[in-house]
Amino acid sequence: MTHRFDDAALAGVLGHMNGDHADDNALIARAFADGRNVVSAEMTGFDGAGGDWRATLADGTTLDVRVPWPGGEITERREVRREIVALYDESCRRLGIEPRPHD
Repeated sequence: MTHRFDDAALAGVLGHMNGDHADDNALIARAFADGRNVVSAEMTGFDGAGGDWRATLADGTTLDVRVPWPGGEITERREVRREIVALYDESCRRLGIEPRPHD
């Protein structure tokens, strides 16, 4: 069974991603949206198997994008950052963009 994170973990991660990493959200959604023209995205959820983004396309429609964690299933909140960073790096690779260094 897929691990479900508690409300505090969800609120913390989603608040951080949507408040501080809007460009990264759009980059991840763009890389995994099957070639669709994503102009923005927000992270809407996550569980032990992957993350969820709602992407806004150039024509104004929205698309839900589910992306599995690159490292496989996770169960700890601290693992979420590692997996999102890995998704960011993979997104850059897919889109031919040089990734920025990670702290």
